[in-house]
Amino acid sequence: MNTNMDRRQFLKVAAASTLGAVVFAGCAVPRRELLVESPVQMPEDLVTGTDNWYASICRQCPAGCGIIVRVMEGRAKKIEGNPDYPVNRGKLCVRGQAGLQALYHPDRITGPMRRDRATGLFQPVTWDDALDMLGARLRDLRGQPDTVVLATAPLRGSLGRLVDAFARAYGGAKQITYEPLETTVLRAAVKRTLGQDVLPEFDIANASYVLSFGSDFLSTELSPVHYSLGFGELRHPDESGRGTLVQVEPRFSMTAANADRWVHVNPGTEGVLALSLAHTMIALGLADTEAAGALTGGRGADALVDFRSERAAGVTGVSEKTIVELARDFATQRPSVAIGGGPAASQTNGTFNLTAILALNYLVGGVGRQGGVILNPPSPLAPASPGVVSAFKDWQELADRMRTGQPRPVNLALFRGVNPVYNLPASDGFAEALARVGMVVSFASVMDETAAMSDLVLPEHTYLEDWGDDAPDPGPGYQLVGYQQPVVLPVHDTRSFGDILLTLAQEIGPDMEQALPWKTTRDLLREGAKQIPAPASIANWEAYWNSLLQKGGWWDTSRRHTGAAPKPPAFRTPATPAGFAGDVGTYPLHLLPFASHSLDDGRGAHLPWLQATPDPLTSVTWETWVEVGRATARQYDLEEGMIVALESSQGRSIEAPVYINPALPPGLVAVPLGQGHTSYGRYAQGRGANVLSIVAPQRDEDTGALAWSATRVRLTRTARRQRIAKFEGTMFAEQVPGSEIIEIAR
Repeated sequence: MNTNMDRRQFLKVAAASTLGAVVFAGCAVPRRELLVESPVQMPEDLVTGTDNWYASICRQCPAGCGIIVRVMEGRAKKIEGNPDYPVNRGKLCVRGQAGLQALYHPDRITGPMRRDRATGLFQPVTWDDALDMLGARLRDLRGQPDTVVLATAPLRGSLGRLVDAFARAYGGAKQITYEPLETTVLRAAVKRTLGQDVLPEFDIANASYVLSFGSDFLSTELSPVHYSLGFGELRHPDESGRGTLVQVEPRFSMTAANADRWVHVNPGTEGVLALSLAHTMIALGLADTEAAGALTGGRGADALVDFRSERAAGVTGVSEKTIVELARDFATQRPSVAIGGGPAASQTNGTFNLTAILALNYLVGGVGRQGGVILNPPSPLAPASPGVVSAFKDWQELADRMRTGQPRPVNLALFRGVNPVYNLPASDGFAEALARVGMVVSFASVMDETAAMSDLVLPEHTYLEDWGDDAPDPGPGYQLVGYQQPVVLPVHDTRSFGDILLTLAQEIGPDMEQALPWKTTRDLLREGAKQIPAPASIANWEAYWNSLLQKGGWWDTSRRHTGAAPKPPAFRTPATPAGFAGDVGTYPLHLLPFASHSLDDGRGAHLPWLQATPDPLTSVTWETWVEVGRATARQYDLEEGMIVALESSQGRSIEAPVYINPALPPGLVAVPLGQGHTSYGRYAQGRGANVLSIVAPQRDEDTGALAWSATRVRLTRTARRQRIAKFEGTMFAEQVPGSEIIEIAR
């Protein structure tokens, strides 16, 4: 982009040139708004006084929905879903709507800053000076590339390719990725059962019966907007009737609230329940014969005799009658599909649980079939498979390296899109270990907990100011590439993360510059776009590129998975039991952290729109709460608003007010994620409690992923109380004779 071009010139040429956004056309969008915001200062790029809509990609969560952004007078005014984009088809969640506040946040870092470790204070520096400091450090460490760590969120598309190329060209810098509520277990289970590196499409839109084990796919997991649309189609009655959703999980989640039936299961026993369903289906002759033979090694129901319904009932807490009913319904109301996630995945036996759950799809002939599990094809962008995928155990090893310097020290750590100081369990001591690293660099836009400990902060553009592409994972069942483009010029003195890496490559040495030959991230995107099959009728590639931006991406419904059908793997027996941190006598309550509908894992806590969004089930806003059931409330003599302390075996505790949830079974406490920030802007800092700080560092036995639902706690009343900020009234939900409520099946 020509940096000498002013904002007025930019807007005049944006619709027809490659300098910026391409006007989105051909969709129904509002032509006016009821209220017009009066800017404090009239922008210099006021041209016509009319609005334009630009297509791009949402980056508020990993789902990667398509968006269109209303821009007027050079300012982004409104974000909506792209009606043509296959992932979300015009719909958008609350997090996507709040993207404007990420762009115009009052606490955005406006330029590079350097921290004095002696005083802890930040001072502004120029980009030239900042890049000189980082470039010199990288050159000094060129002979020790493994002492340089590049930590990012999981990356897809061209940016993932760029980061990988940078690390390799440098000589082997350590790449590590982080997801607070990681999908490592789900990916491992998909690989074992379906043989795929990419996540499949769970075709609930065309299913008749959906059996979900803990996956809150209508709120926070996988691709919530996409699956909410599918759920709407499941619910729409047609010639085959209205579809059924059954939710199996310990806590009454958003998805459970929308289900036809909620089945409470003891935490960590979801895999046992799945194998009991398999045994019942095979024993009753309701399962696919060939699949049953493969899954049991030809032994049939005898291979699963330890999972008979009468035995499983005692382990899972689900009655024998309910197990038989679920097995019959799942086997007979085809097409049916089984999904797993959430509490089922976040145990020490998470991979065992999800492998058993996903294998159920073979017994109903649902793998590769409409209404079942649709295998996604690889992306047309190189590399086709996901890049580096790290687990919690990798971060524990990194913390040990930083702390001890063994087997090799960490001399430089770069963090982009991750906040491990906040998101990792406090007992891991990551913050203390990070303080021992020679130089720490953050690319944060807002000062989060990890950025606050950095020596150098190089703020990157928000996604509304930057270029990018995306291959959604999970995809819709066919090849899809989305394109993200800058819809406004940068608000502050920030830069593209990809462009920063390319600049550093030029400073490090000729070999790095040769390995990363692109001048800008946009050039990399354009090169990647040439891998996409273009129609034979396209004679002008520049016009085709502009059409991709105008449409928001490229997709071809005919380009589906073409490989051989996966073969059913043998069931894993005997069962892998779940392990929990904390003696049941001392820590009698099972802690169930859950992702916030609006704040997610905490990444949205700096945005006031998301803080003020009521939780769909409790209607609580702006704070952390501790959910307890009626029985637990009576046991501890609790009332709503009482401040209680939750303490885990790690010797750490949090305090929060009580919310009495009549749907929460005895022996459980549930706490939402997202609050308790010590940094991250005025709307997040000092508000609520971070439940991850008391989670024990338990790991999934197979993958090393964080088992964030494997912690026991004890509850202590304090003498304080407060009024909870919520929208609901004061009356509790009660069962009225003759009324229809969702039952807790046992």
